[in-house]
Amino acid sequence: MRTVLVTGPGGAGRTTLAAATALAGARQGARTLLLTPQDSAPEAVLGVRPGVAAPSAIAAAPGLHVRRIDPADRFRQEFLGFQERAGAALDLLGAAPLDEDELTELPGSESFALLHALRAAHAAGTWDLLVVDMPPAAETIRLLALPAQVRRYLRRLLPPERQAARALRPVLAQLAGVPMPAQKLYEAAEGWERELAAVQRVVDAPDTSVLLVTDAGPVAGAALRPLRAGLALHGRRTDALLVNRLLPTGSADPFLAGLSGSQQAALKALRANCPDLPVHEVAHLGRDPQGIDELDALLDGPAAVLAAPRPPATDPWTVEDHLASDGILLWRVPLPGAERDGLGLVRRGDEIVVTVGRYRRIRTLPSALRRCTVSGAALRDGALEIRFTPDPGLWPRTAPSD
Repeated sequence: MRTVLVTGPGGAGRTTLAAATALAGARQGARTLLLTPQDSAPEAVLGVRPGVAAPSAIAAAPGLHVRRIDPADRFRQEFLGFQERAGAALDLLGAAPLDEDELTELPGSESFALLHALRAAHAAGTWDLLVVDMPPAAETIRLLALPAQVRRYLRRLLPPERQAARALRPVLAQLAGVPMPAQKLYEAAEGWERELAAVQRVVDAPDTSVLLVTDAGPVAGAALRPLRAGLALHGRRTDALLVNRLLPTGSADPFLAGLSGSQQAALKALRANCPDLPVHEVAHLGRDPQGIDELDALLDGPAAVLAAPRPPATDPWTVEDHLASDGILLWRVPLPGAERDGLGLVRRGDEIVVTVGRYRRIRTLPSALRRCTVSGAALRDGALEIRFTPDPGLWPRTAPSD
């Protein structure tokens, strides 16, 4: 199943173009599901009142279904499940359990609800195309990095090699006469690990990609650069750039002609700053689109994105062998839009920490690079090139020739 994550700077119209992309997929014959937050999808596409969550997918057009995500419901389910699993520990503390009707979601629950809905849609196996109306791009980058980061925290806080000691916990529980809370903790951690691993497989799948939406305002290029770098840092594949709400050119009205001229200048700059991305123009309708028929007027760009051939997905972090010529191995990390001032690089044992502006990623070094030292790094042509020099004490020695 192909998954398209639609995001961009706030206010660029990503929700409308997510709906248009989903409709374009349905028009091309794909069984399509649009996942959208509870309070942001176009009412006419959903067929429900604004702010009302749909318990299941709603048919919006032939081949197109829409599902709104309810973070409050997901939060209640997860909290009540955790409360039940931790019941023994809570009893020891004298805690009074909370009832379902007194629970309201906490900040951040929207992110976990969206990730759960994304995994559930994949597990259903019903759809050919999944289009997700994502949060603004900065939040999307953090959201897509969340499964890997939380899994790393779990491994550090509850290392798998320590779980062998769990066999002693039933004995200790009998001796103490009370259940051992640590057993429940490990069981909960195992459940979280399974769920997070399933979400990460979806996010990292070759058929999952990002579609960026922006306007053609005067700061569009500057706003887009760090977002592209953040997406690339986490290995997120970007299909194309949709430039939204473009006014017609050649107007006799000086005011409209000035606005259009400014947009065209920004559009030209966007094309120059994103030479590796297809850029598609989306016309301004003069109003917010109302209904499926008006969305049809916006389908050219999204339809072209979905119909374009897609190159094979590969790990963009490639190791190049320059041992024969320069005595180094080069780890090349594509970071379009990155600037030198915002770059940071730290090695911690077998891991390397790369910082690009406000975004950070920790990756385990490939086996060959673990036997090397970092000897330098440079940002060239939109890629961070990290140089590794073999450590004589760890690098395999070449057998002498006879």
